Amino acid sequence: MTPARWQFGTFGIEAENLGGFCGERLGGGEAIESVSPIDGRPIARVRQVTSAEFAQIAQRAAEAFDAWQDVPAPRRGQLVRDLGAAFRAAKEDLGRLITLEMGKILAEGRGEVQEAVDICDFAVGLSRQLYGLTTVSERPGPRMYEQWHPWGVVGIITAFNFPVAVWSWNAMIAAVCGDAMVWKPSSKTPLTAIACTNIAAEVCRRHGVDPALFSLAIGPGSDVGEAMLADPLIRLVSATGSCRLGRRVAEVVGKRLGRTLLELGGNNAIIVTPEADPGMAVRAILFGAVGTAGQRCTTTRRIIVHQSVRETLANLLVDAYRQVRIGDPLAEGTLMGPLVDQAAVDDMMAALKRVDSEGGRVLVGGERRGGEQYPGGCYVTPCIVAIGSDAAVVREETFAPILYVIEYTEFEEALRIHNDVPQGLSSAVFTRDLVEAETFLSARGSDCGIANVNIGTSGAEIGGAFGGEKDTGGGRESGSDAWKNYMRRQTVTINYSTDLPLAQGIEFGGGT
Repeated sequence: MTPARWQFGTFGIEAENLGGFCGERLGGGEAIESVSPIDGRPIARVRQVTSAEFAQIAQRAAEAFDAWQDVPAPRRGQLVRDLGAAFRAAKEDLGRLITLEMGKILAEGRGEVQEAVDICDFAVGLSRQLYGLTTVSERPGPRMYEQWHPWGVVGIITAFNFPVAVWSWNAMIAAVCGDAMVWKPSSKTPLTAIACTNIAAEVCRRHGVDPALFSLAIGPGSDVGEAMLADPLIRLVSATGSCRLGRRVAEVVGKRLGRTLLELGGNNAIIVTPEADPGMAVRAILFGAVGTAGQRCTTTRRIIVHQSVRETLANLLVDAYRQVRIGDPLAEGTLMGPLVDQAAVDDMMAALKRVDSEGGRVLVGGERRGGEQYPGGCYVTPCIVAIGSDAAVVREETFAPILYVIEYTEFEEALRIHNDVPQGLSSAVFTRDLVEAETFLSARGSDCGIANVNIGTSGAEIGGAFGGEKDTGGGRESGSDAWKNYMRRQTVTINYSTDLPLAQGIEFGGGT
């Protein structure tokens, strides 16, 4: 990798790196290469940790937690505040590393680092708002209330598509809640994880805090991942990834009665009614479907459009897709970079073969991009497909820029089509009709964890709880009261009387 693309030494990343950290660096396992999907060239090597080294990392994280839980929450917030400042200072270089390693355009890489900054700001405020409730006792003497205590060591499993943001959503909230963390990132984006861990370790040292608070374990799922799921020191496993991954996490962690927070697949739809503003709808669909090359869990994958406006909307979308600039995501003006690797390209092509066999018709795009213009890169053209709602391929999530256009006649039919998939993450309706909007948001409307009106499925803000239902896993991260996942609730009763009243009016004992 030429210095012009990545300068070794930045964030402590060298040509050879160790993939484990718990205050010291570890890495006695097999080496992997981080390969850029931009051109297929390796960036740097990382030596993974072994399962035995993972046990050492988990133990060190538990020791860091033992001290950290006693630090007052506002002081924890001061450390997170300084972490936010460090990410703000690193925004340009870290955003560039995200783009280089994962392939999203530079504007999105910078935006992802901004998410880390924003969640740090949110967590700083939260550190003074870890509130419990006061409850009225039915007995005449006691006072009742609830309080929240730090939970323990949190295992964080993240996917390649948001290699900074998803870790920060979990880590910054967990940190102010008094927890320690062990992070297992995607093996497709190990350098970004090393960079974030090094930034966090430096801030910890400045605060006199054990840097094992933000531990790291890069390794294969079959070895290190399984060790994380089985380790009783890991009190909560927060996992972002496929539904298959989520089922395995739930199974193994559930057997030891551990806690899980699952953020899994999405199959997000936008309903476009005759009352929609077509210009707004097209802009939202384009960003939601093409952004991050279709590799977001909130990517727009289905358009359910009324038959009266279907042809007009499809023509507008086809025209917009033909104007999407595809290429080097580090270059100014590029709107869509590559997929993360050739396997992702192959998955997209396999899905399009199924489209053909299930009666679908490609309206635009869907080609591999290769040759001299894109040597070694993983490029495709974003694709629009006209298809029926009963096609099996529509019910599945292909992590690629394929957009299915499905026709409906009545709004109730649109809702049925919308909800008739296993996943339930993000959703939207475009309409200026109040009844349609409110119906979509009602209990009989969208069954997703996120429901929007006249705004797309992608680009959620950190202030709201993020997550979905059904096969999406039911987890909630980031804002609102998602912090409660990272703490243990305790109900407290204090009896300030000289009597010993029992609940439910029970009288126990009696005379001599």
